[in-house]
Order: sequence, then structure tokens, then C-alpha cells
Amino acid sequence: MSQKFLMVGAGLSGAVIGRLLAEAGHTVQVVDGRSHVGGNCHTERDAKTGVMVHVYGPHIFHTDDAEVWEYVNRYETFLPYKNRVKTTSRGAVYSLPVNLHTINQFFGQTLRPDEAKVFLEGQADTTIAEPANFEEQALRFVGRDLYEAFFKGYTLKQWGCDPTELPASILKRLPVRFNYDDNYFFHKFQGMPENGYTAMIARILDHPGISVTLEKTVSREIAGEYDHVFYSGPIDGWFDYRLGRLGYRTLDFDRFEYDGDYQGCAVMNYGDVDVPFTRITEHKHFSPWESHQGSVLYREFSRECGPDDIPYYPIRQVAEKSLLADYVALAEGETNVSFVGRLGTYRYLDMDVTIREALDAGRRFLGCLQDGAKAPTFFVQPL
Repeated sequence: MSQKFLMVGAGLSGAVIGRLLAEAGHTVQVVDGRSHVGGNCHTERDAKTGVMVHVYGPHIFHTDDAEVWEYVNRYETFLPYKNRVKTTSRGAVYSLPVNLHTINQFFGQTLRPDEAKVFLEGQADTTIAEPANFEEQALRFVGRDLYEAFFKGYTLKQWGCDPTELPASILKRLPVRFNYDDNYFFHKFQGMPENGYTAMIARILDHPGISVTLEKTVSREIAGEYDHVFYSGPIDGWFDYRLGRLGYRTLDFDRFEYDGDYQGCAVMNYGDVDVPFTRITEHKHFSPWESHQGSVLYREFSRECGPDDIPYYPIRQVAEKSLLADYVALAEGETNVSFVGRLGTYRYLDMDVTIREALDAGRRFLGCLQDGAKAPTFFVQPL
């Protein structure tokens, strides 16, 4: 028996779940407050330069999940792309993540891998047995010089607080490579959609059982008009922020153009704290198979998210987790509503994880329909 479902949000979560339900014979209404589909993955072709622009900041697809890789390639051709990040620190340019070239360049050495490991052990603060925060984690594994050059200033700007206030888990256990591999990611599958993410998501939504309405917001009162609602907006927003707002960091973008090649790479970080922006992204380099004379760039500034800003990074410190628990309790009392995606579960998610969770959620929901069982409020617990 066909049922009628509402997807609040036309990003990856809403599109993937909606497609699964539509393919199962149900009617799906997708609603989004923006003028485009794709959420923060939205890409568009710049009319002047022809550059494919990642409007809300760059999104690089990388995954080890073969099914997810097959899924995205079903709707868009993904071409090879390796994310090779550079950083400007103290008047010099280095490769990230910290690798053998970075170490040799920074310390003026010509170390081989085994020598570099011994050298870095000498730099590390081995008196820190159990790092209690981000700063101690960095000092324990890379030492003060590398920490202050590549991690401290960037982290201060990105999170708006001292690194001693951030959990050690934010920093990977050993953020160093003892070879010359400067590919930012380790994943087996890496690439960029040839025609952008918006084209891909539009194709996922292109099904006779799916209708899309843009520039429209909905309130929780509408839930009764549908058999089930999948909500991928901010969980606190569903309840009109009655308990307060969950904390996020947001981004401001200073867009500028350049006639030629401005920086020679897609991403240039700025580690010095006296440089107000965290990085500059040059978007034509995200499509290396294209050739453009003109260039579109963005300086990125991170700050606390206000009520009218786009939420990017959930803070998830002690106070936020306590408030989140209260909202989760409210959500569990809702009827026929499931909270999904980055904002619905107040978690930072890479695109491949978002798609994986959406595929799993859609399949599990269809199983609930078949068995006559109640659908979960959360397919993945946010706490």
C-alpha cells in the first residue's frame, strides 16, 4: 500500500532516503528552505569564469565504502581528484598533512623515514602519558615546534577557543606520515563529480514518485499530514529552539576573482594566528580536468554561529551534549518523525557516511513498514 512521506531537506539524506521510498512505490514530498537542492554540497557554474564553484565551501568525496562509491557514480560521473593541501606558516609554504617532506623542510633536515621517527620522538613531550586535550595530544606526538607552526593557530581560528579546551580526540592519534605522500586522505575511492554535486543530487531526486518544493519552510505541525516525516534540519529547530540553541561554528566567505592562477593549488591553509582567515580555496583546481583562465576564490573565516547563520560544525562540548540530550528526549516523544543527517543528529558527517546512513535508514524504514513495526526516531543515536 502506497504511503505519503515528507523529507524536510533536499540534501544528501533527504534525497537518498526519498529515492529509496519512491522506488518502493511510495509518494515522497521533498521540501527545502533554500532555492536549490544539495544543501551545503551545492555547486554551481560561475557565469563569468566558467569555474564550478562549491558555494558553501569545498566538498571532496572520499570513501572506502564500495557500495556508496557505486551509488554516487550511478547518478554522476566521478573523475579522479586527490586533495593535496598546502599551508602557509611563518612565511613559508609546506605540505599537509605533516609528512616527511614537511619535517625535512621545516627542520632543515634530509632525514629518511626511520631517522625522522627517531627525530620526532625527540621533539615529542613524552611526559604526557594520557593527553587530556587537543594541545597535549599534539605536544605528545609532534612536539611544540610543529604544533605551534601547523596546529595551534589554525585551531584557535577554526574553533574560536584555546586548544586546551578541545578534546584530544579531535586530533588523530599520530597526524604525521613518514613518507612523501601528500594525499590528504587515505581512502580507496576519491574523486569529484564531473558536473558538480547539485547535478548529482538532482538526478537522485528525479523520480516520478518524488516532488520537490524549494524556498519553503515547514513546522512540526505539518507532520500529521503525512504517514511519516524524515527531518534533516537542526534538531533544536524542529522544536523552535524552546530549550535553547545548540552551538555551531559557521563560516563567512570573502569571494574574489583572479585573472590567472592565484595560488597553484585548491586549498591553502594559513596557520599563523595573526592571519584572520583559516584558508583560501581556489575552485578551478577542484576540477583539474577543466581549463579556465579566470579564477574564483574564497577566503574562509570561522566564527560562532548566530540565529541567522548557516550551521557548519557542531561544537559538541559538555554544555552542548547536555542540551542535545534534552532535545533527544523531546524527539523520542514525537510520533511518526525520524531525525536524520548532520543537523538532525547534531554530528559532523562526511558525505560518504551521510549516504551510508541514509541508505541504511531507508532500508530499515522499509523493513519496519513491511513488519508493521514503529520506525526509529533516530536510526543512529546522536549521543
